[in-house]
Amino acid sequence: MPYPANYGGVVDVFYKIKSLHELGIKVILHCFKYGREEQEELEKYCEQVYYYERKVAKRFLFNTLPYITKTRRSEKLLENLMEDRYPIIFEGLHCCAYLDDPILRGRKKLVRMHNIEHDYYSNLAENERNVFRKYYFFNEANKLKKFESVLESASDILAISNSDYEYLHDLFPNVVKISAFHPNDRVRIKSGKGNFAFYHGNLSVGENDIAAQFLVNEVFNDIDIPLVIAGSKPSEELKSAVNENSNCTLKVNLDTEAIHQLIIDAQMNVLPTFQVTGIKLKLLMALYNGRHCIVNTPMVTNTGLEDLCTVCEDTIALKQQVISLFDLEIGEEVTKREEVLDLGFSNRVNAEKLIHLLS
Repeated sequence: MPYPANYGGVVDVFYKIKSLHELGIKVILHCFKYGREEQEELEKYCEQVYYYERKVAKRFLFNTLPYITKTRRSEKLLENLMEDRYPIIFEGLHCCAYLDDPILRGRKKLVRMHNIEHDYYSNLAENERNVFRKYYFFNEANKLKKFESVLESASDILAISNSDYEYLHDLFPNVVKISAFHPNDRVRIKSGKGNFAFYHGNLSVGENDIAAQFLVNEVFNDIDIPLVIAGSKPSEELKSAVNENSNCTLKVNLDTEAIHQLIIDAQMNVLPTFQVTGIKLKLLMALYNGRHCIVNTPMVTNTGLEDLCTVCEDTIALKQQVISLFDLEIGEEVTKREEVLDLGFSNRVNAEKLIHLLS
């Protein structure tokens, strides 16, 4: 369900739909419901929206298909796809249950890869403390690795980053890089200086929670610069760490607009990660809307965004850059951002590439 567009994967889907609509493409959307209501907003950009219940029974954990794929099967979906002969975009391995189905033979079928999914799930497992969730992530990673061969049935595979392109291109001949779709149409940086550093992410994801703890415990632990962290479902460890550090504030369950405003108002967006996968939508949001952007190497490796950020190799460098940039207004970096982002990360440019593949 790609609306509200308030986390990585659905941001790409929603703004892809919107960009195609703006260029005159008629979109029929098929989406699975689980925890979100049907959304009238989607009807503004889609000719038709079909909803299906996602079947999340625990017995599917023991199927040979990945759980994220098995739970997105629907005979009604297959029937609806057969009502016409239009091209189909499958969003991730999640939605590829019918990619190799004989009924769809001869159709143009594009697969949008949001990550190298087995790598993503392996990293989730490594960062997960709960033993049952850790086992689930490792098991899912193995299934996703095996299931990846289904991409042989795709007409084209759409990689979201340079790293993903290189990996997929070694396995499949028909890979095209189309970077992430996002809510930004141009670079808009607020003048002046902010008075805090900002980190945001879905804190229910272990990787993000660990990155936030790293900032509290190892970067902002002994410097007199305020850090604001925003996200949903923080761990008890993160809550405790924030409570023990008077410079740090935790804001939970903010809406997208509030997070966007914090990105704009902050003096710097500090975005470390310990997982090299795809491209982080929060990094694009920070570069389009925020002042200084400080990252570690895994956040920008092979993204094409390296030169737009202050990249730090270790904790000491990260802390030093936070201190040195806290009193410095952003300047000529804005022009460089405009040049790079308009060329390689424009929604319109990416939508035009996609339309060419669909035609």
